Parts: sequence; C-alpha cells; structure tokens
Amino acid sequence: MPLSEHEQRMLEQMERALYAEDPKFATALEGSGLRTYTRRRVYQAVAGFLVGIALLMAGMVAQQIWVSVVGFLVMLGCAVLAVTGWRKAPKPGEQPVPGMADAGRRQPRQRRSVMNRIEQRWQRRRDEQQGS
Repeated sequence: MPLSEHEQRMLEQMERALYAEDPKFATALEGSGLRTYTRRRVYQAVAGFLVGIALLMAGMVAQQIWVSVVGFLVMLGCAVLAVTGWRKAPKPGEQPVPGMADAGRRQPRQRRSVMNRIEQRWQRRRDEQQGS
C-alpha cells in the first residue's frame, strides 16, 4: 500500500533529521542491508545453478532421467532467483526507494504515475462537485 503525501513528507523530514543528527549512521543505513541481501541471494542462486548442472550430468551418466529433470528444474529455479535478485539490487551509491525496508515490495514507477493521475482526476471531480 503506497504512502499518502503527508506520510511521505513526514518520512522525508525524519530522513533529513537523521542525516543532520548523525550523517555517518544514516550513510551506513542507506541501503547496504538490501544490497548485501540481494547479493547473497544471487550468490546462493549461482551455487544452486551449479548444483543443478551437477544433478543434470549425474542423471545423464547414471541414466536416471528423473535425476536429470530435477537438476534441470533446480537450474531453472535458481536462474529465475538470480535474475530477479540482480534486477532488484540497488546500484552502489544509489538512493534506496522509500519503503524498500520490506525487501522488494515496491510498485513500478509506471503504476505509480497511473495511480497519481487517477487520484488527481478524482480530486478534481470532487472539487468540481463541491464548488457547484
């Protein structure tokens, strides 16, 4: 659920106050937790992908098709995890999006702009009805 304008302003004020009060601490909290989480997730996915390759090869050598299928599924799942984790990782020096503390539950920018336009239209209609 997106934050209201008032809540966003309050959050920005708290962030500015934190930067003013303790800039070193604020810089340390700036998103390194999310960055290390996603980096660790990508590394785990790569390791799982390698395990999947090993299972695939072992299934082929042992002529056990089910082991090869399991290996392929492990590879596929780990590839998806690695790609999604890599896309969500903030770039070094990039400001994290507000509300990213819950690890990746943000809305795309395009969806936000559509919602903003709908809210603006709704507000205009309400203002027109109250003015009439």
